[in-house]
Amino acid sequence: MSSVREVLAATRLRGVERLDAQLLLAHVLGRNRTWLLTHDDSPLEPAAGAAFEALASRRVAGEPLAYLVGIREFHGLSLQVDARVLVPRPDTEVLVDWAIELLRGELAGIAAPEVVDLGTGSGAIALAVSRALPRCRMTATDASAAALAVARANAGRLGLSIETACGSWWSAVQGRRFSLAISNPPYIAAGDAHLRALRCEPLNALTPGTTGLEALLEIIAGAADQLLSEGWLLLEHGFDQAEAVRAALQAQGFKRIAMRPDLAGLPRCTGGQL
Repeated sequence: MSSVREVLAATRLRGVERLDAQLLLAHVLGRNRTWLLTHDDSPLEPAAGAAFEALASRRVAGEPLAYLVGIREFHGLSLQVDARVLVPRPDTEVLVDWAIELLRGELAGIAAPEVVDLGTGSGAIALAVSRALPRCRMTATDASAAALAVARANAGRLGLSIETACGSWWSAVQGRRFSLAISNPPYIAAGDAHLRALRCEPLNALTPGTTGLEALLEIIAGAADQLLSEGWLLLEHGFDQAEAVRAALQAQGFKRIAMRPDLAGLPRCTGGQL
């Protein structure tokens, strides 16, 4: 019977990163990484070994770790995720922080600000903002009913109240106006080589079309009819799309346009006030 140490070492040789292998085995055993490190000479039962082997094989094939363990940490929340939704990325926390800053700052005078998260996926952005600012009236939209089911399940498990609406971008909330709109839409160009490494995640959450700008430009174009006077729109985008997003915001009459960098210092979020 192989030990924890031997099984992890063998998995490393197959190309699974050390941390990923530890997290997968900890998931199978119902333990944490600390237990693995302090009990690495413990024998691994055959059933556990087989379950771990199956997950490791899926990881080698490129399936995201978050799908395999069913959980992704985001802005202090443990979100359940699966192949119905994009895996939330740490860089998107920059967008959440900016939204919270606005709601605690110049939007603080609004008793119950109407906020919309366009293309919510797992609900990561909507739920993180809602937890920080419970006074917000948060609406989370998505064109995918399956994704909205994930978002609602996360909201229920976390005890957070959000409204959901199914539809493509602003069409899900026609006739309503918001103090703040936030979105991390698909922005990878259809021919981008990075899509290959992301093949296990939903394609419609990654690329909107040929240029990668299609969804961003559609959201910006429709914002004037959906935002309250002096309302804000905050967008995540590709590192090379900041100028195009800025120009589109300017063309639609936005002011106070600003950019926030991601964790690597690259242009990642651009927003402005109508």
